[in-house]
Amino acid sequence: MKLNSLTIRAAKLAVIMMAAGHSASPLAAQEAVQQLEEVQVRADYDRAVDGVFLPDVQGTKIHAGKKTSNIDLEQIPEISMDNYRQVIAKTPGLILAEENTPLLSIGYRGYDPHRTQYFQVLEDGIPIHADMIGYPEAYYTPPLDAVESVEIVRGGAALMYGPQPAGAINFVMKKPPLDTPFTIESTNILGSFDMYSNFTSFGGTVGKFGYYGYYDHQQTQGFREANSDFFLNAWGGTFALDATGPFRTYLNITAYDETHGEPGGLTLEDGPNAVNYETDRYGTSRFHDRMRVSRYATSLINEWDISETTLATFRTWWNYYLRFSRRQNGGGFGTLPTGPKSQTNEIQNQQFYNFGFEPRLSHNWEWLDNTHTLSGGMMFYYDWSPRTDQTGNSPTAMSGTTINQSNRESVYYSLFAENLFQFGNLSITPGFRLENIWQSVRELVNTSSFQTGNPLQDETNYNFAPLFGLGVEYDFTPEVAIYANVSQAYRPPIFTQAVPTSANTQVAGNLEESTIVNYEVGFQGEPTSWLTWDTSFFLIDNSDQIGTRAVDQGQITTIIENAGRSVVYGWDLYTELDFIGLADATWNKEVATKSGAKKSGSWVDRYGSLSAFTALTLQSGEFINGPNQGNTPQYLSDYILRLGLTYNWRDRVKLALLGNFVGDSNASDNNASNRFIPAYSVWDLTAEAKVWRDTVSVIAGVNNLFGADYYARIRADGIDPAAPTNWYAGIKVEF
Repeated sequence: MKLNSLTIRAAKLAVIMMAAGHSASPLAAQEAVQQLEEVQVRADYDRAVDGVFLPDVQGTKIHAGKKTSNIDLEQIPEISMDNYRQVIAKTPGLILAEENTPLLSIGYRGYDPHRTQYFQVLEDGIPIHADMIGYPEAYYTPPLDAVESVEIVRGGAALMYGPQPAGAINFVMKKPPLDTPFTIESTNILGSFDMYSNFTSFGGTVGKFGYYGYYDHQQTQGFREANSDFFLNAWGGTFALDATGPFRTYLNITAYDETHGEPGGLTLEDGPNAVNYETDRYGTSRFHDRMRVSRYATSLINEWDISETTLATFRTWWNYYLRFSRRQNGGGFGTLPTGPKSQTNEIQNQQFYNFGFEPRLSHNWEWLDNTHTLSGGMMFYYDWSPRTDQTGNSPTAMSGTTINQSNRESVYYSLFAENLFQFGNLSITPGFRLENIWQSVRELVNTSSFQTGNPLQDETNYNFAPLFGLGVEYDFTPEVAIYANVSQAYRPPIFTQAVPTSANTQVAGNLEESTIVNYEVGFQGEPTSWLTWDTSFFLIDNSDQIGTRAVDQGQITTIIENAGRSVVYGWDLYTELDFIGLADATWNKEVATKSGAKKSGSWVDRYGSLSAFTALTLQSGEFINGPNQGNTPQYLSDYILRLGLTYNWRDRVKLALLGNFVGDSNASDNNASNRFIPAYSVWDLTAEAKVWRDTVSVIAGVNNLFGADYYARIRADGIDPAAPTNWYAGIKVEF
């Protein structure tokens, strides 16, 4: 695909001549246009992009030769309660481990989906994991009502954002509106299981100062017997200075706080204290387990158009995370807690203080009559994370006796660069990233080590990982291209793998870091407004993958180990066809009337667009050596098929019927029988319509339309059932 930059020719001439007090004749303008050089508008601060693919060059980022997706949330009906099944409906390959909390778990091509830990998760290009290296779990994601679009870059993202092997997910947040001094909107939705949500935002621009703020609230009692409720509040604000000038500054401040119950897992087995899925899929096995997540963050983003060919950006950020949980002891897989231990609980308090900055520079340069783009920069990241584990003397205790206490640190420094060489329709993009990672875990208290006479652990590790990648793309037209990419990724052991705190978790020997090579070749096109496709073949070679294995030694014990080398390969397909657009282009020919005027406008403008899409992944994989040799990597389904039919009339009426079909998989690398997830299918029906001018809209939907009985997630405490049929309805008011 060609560069997504605005070419200013006649417009620039007209502005210059009007400023001089002259008028321009068409002939003079045409002659002058031929003498002007092309000018690129190069603003980088993540703005929404038109189309389903990311452009070859987007500010300081290069996407040429990589598989990308751009999810425009304005093109689908309003999503209630951040339902990611609907967000990723048009994105092949992603697997959603559904749960009854507001937390997000997305996996990909055999990577563990838990808390989206194998993706680099970002908000406007800034990492939002609890700890990007030592604890890469995304307990926070921004409210979707405040998100403009979601950008996804597959494995080649390692060179652009960091080492995570599955790629990057970047939430592009809404910015201060430039066309009004003040606007406000509020959405209120009610639904099943005592669900209520409110999202209110406001913003505008006055002179050179722009502002945008939001408040988000979500609550529900959940569908389980008990303890599946959650309560969420989030606030955010962006202040912009001179957002359309050559030097732009943005200050972002966010706050997030949520609490939720953890109702525990179910089992397919019968027996004493078992909570059987087939008997009561709404049952609860943990009545007192709770979790709280709080996050407070601020960031400063600067952009500087040094010249028409050079753009510099600088991001700096500070985040604070609190992850607090209490969990009753004495329980098993899908069973109620019993015995003396059931009168105690495990209290875990983790805090994360992290700081980082990232300068980037991109420059267009000329060589052999072609324009090439060099992009590079560095990232520094520091996190200090104290952790305390206590045992409470009751299932609901909020504090107790300290059994483990440790201080953890991550220091991360990287240098990276890519260069897009453009030779006519062919582009070649080599790149590298030099990763330097220091991690340390220092135990202050460990009662089990004290009882066995073992010393406290004090681990410090340094890893240097040079990563390389190469992207190649050939454009048949500006909208149709073939692409190929090979890129390396890297994943060191995280805090809980290097020094586990649970008495039931053991490390098998010395852990080696995982090294990954991603291969992908594809063909994509968006030649018209009514037809889009992207198809690709991929292979992932993952050596020394770190995984877990459950062993029954009187009680379930988790073994952390290098699970061996796995190879995953497959085929992705995405197609979308607008039937009305096709009919419009085929039969609605513009003809001249007697007066010479043309026939009335397009059928799409008159009747809207009716589109059908398919997002299909066929894949296979196995461990080819190590303790899990012959097994299938976790959450790797043979197929993931998403189908949908959407209707959009002038952005005033939006309808969507979305279907998900997922093949069976296993929730652990050792393919334990009690971790088997059967194939399932689920449909959603959503709608949004403006009913009074542009001011009042109604929103409604039915999730799990046909009442599918399924589950997509299994954890150590059992099967996590997915939600049954549920409805929602609400009103949005905009001024």
